Amino acid sequence: MAKMKRRTFLKGGAMVAVSTGAARADDFSLGLLPGTRYPDPRIEVLDKRFSSIGNAGIERIMTGLRWAEGPCWSADGHYLVVSDIPNNRMLRWLEEDGHVSTFRAPSNFSNGNTRDAEGRLVTCEHQTRRVTRTEHDGSITVLADKCDGKPFNAPNDVVVAKDGAVWFTDPGYGIGNNYEGDKADALLPDRVYRIDGQSGALTVAAEDMQRPNGLAFTLDGTQMYVVDSGAGTLRLYDVVAGGAPRLGKGRVFASNFAPGITDGVRLDTQGRVWCSEGWGLPGEDGVRCYHGDGTLIGKIHLPETVANLCFGGRRKNRLFIAASTSVYAVYVDAVGAV
Repeated sequence: MAKMKRRTFLKGGAMVAVSTGAARADDFSLGLLPGTRYPDPRIEVLDKRFSSIGNAGIERIMTGLRWAEGPCWSADGHYLVVSDIPNNRMLRWLEEDGHVSTFRAPSNFSNGNTRDAEGRLVTCEHQTRRVTRTEHDGSITVLADKCDGKPFNAPNDVVVAKDGAVWFTDPGYGIGNNYEGDKADALLPDRVYRIDGQSGALTVAAEDMQRPNGLAFTLDGTQMYVVDSGAGTLRLYDVVAGGAPRLGKGRVFASNFAPGITDGVRLDTQGRVWCSEGWGLPGEDGVRCYHGDGTLIGKIHLPETVANLCFGGRRKNRLFIAASTSVYAVYVDAVGAV
């Protein structure tokens, strides 16, 4: 293997080397984290409502990125797409053999990704300050790029509702410097937006958060979890129907992330909430799982700050985690809701 700069992480006696350089073909080391012993002690059970699979360890499936974000599983193609924002590209990992290739470059410094009911990729782009959809023939459709004649700040994360509407957050992280996009002034408040699935009309869904980030619907679609990275909280909102749906009354669902923050969020079919943890204590970097009543019931500890996550794999029981310079995967005792 070619020489590369490395930093190390020490937890439970296991030394993990992580690449911090730009990706090259020989940098994509695979496999279980060094020091793995079943059951993996890095999967921490805090409550009986969270259980781990005893002989499933945490694997690094990709490394050498500068900042991994927006993991999105393709059920029809059996591959994972992930954004490498500072490198202005999106990468694809094949489930069949672990092969990694370039999905799109340049990617307009893309961040969050999701898929609609027709299997089309929906993407938030920092540089162009827009939300796009990749059609089946590879062409790009712009779903929205401005509000009231003003460009968005930098669309961040995105989900598609059962009615086909596209909901996304616009906290502006991508215009703060020239590293994850182009430095620019914010012309709009940090908001959650909704794009109607039929008319394409854009409406403001919420604007009462400091930095709205990751978002996910509850199983019945009547509520939405939204990460407010600025406040360091995960909030739960009622979805107000009628006319153009919006977010109504909200409350803090979880706020025990300090001194770190959370970023991305997903649900499993039991309604448990899985979210990222990072930017705080190194020993807390990873994933947190909450019961629907707000109780923290489990943790997955990783050697890097986590940005986002998604469920995937043939049975949707594999958790893919975008964490700083790498992407990790672990089979969990859960099935992803979307």
